[in-house]
Amino acid sequence: MKEGDFVNIELTGRIKDTGEVFDTTSEEMAKLAGIYDEKTNYGPIPIIVGAHQLIPGLEDEIKEMNVSEKKKVELTPDKAFGERNPKLIKVLSMSIFKESQAEPSPGKIVNFNGVQGRILSVDGGRVIVDFNHPLASKTIEYDVEIKEEINEINEKIKSTVRYFTGIKKDDSQVTVNGSETTINVPKFDIPKHIKQNIADTIMKWIDGISKVSFVDVFEKKN
Repeated sequence: MKEGDFVNIELTGRIKDTGEVFDTTSEEMAKLAGIYDEKTNYGPIPIIVGAHQLIPGLEDEIKEMNVSEKKKVELTPDKAFGERNPKLIKVLSMSIFKESQAEPSPGKIVNFNGVQGRILSVDGGRVIVDFNHPLASKTIEYDVEIKEEINEINEKIKSTVRYFTGIKKDDSQVTVNGSETTINVPKFDIPKHIKQNIADTIMKWIDGISKVSFVDVFEKKN
């Protein structure tokens, strides 16, 4: 595949040492691995080759693959989620959590300024939080398959919406008129910053599109 190609891929990621599945596009595998989430729309996911939508090592491997090809990929930390950095383990004051009315406890995932961390311990007025990626320092394996290439402009736009929102492709309606596209997702309320990301991606990676509009539809309630 080459940079700029839109493709649908299936993948399952495991920690090499333990075989633990941490990510999958397969509903069946998610259930078997105990990571099933009923809010997730399982199935092939769309990516743009070269758009840095995957970890570096996996994207590099996909560039060397063809449509319908399956591959097992092993990625060392430097090509996956990096090494653990002791500087990313922070000691925070309990007052920070009280201000946000959050009750800290070991193992709980917290978010500060868009960065996720896991609470390691709570001791008096101190809370120790690890902001390293949970898979830092891990060698991981992926089973990946390129299911198909996406060529139609409307399908590329729908795929971009799916990538950023996780909604099913059929739940978005797209029209293209010259250099403009209009997107309507009637069943979902997409936050403004996500709409901006969708629009920026479409205008960067789809030739000829220079304006993206989103339709807000309001219906009378009975």
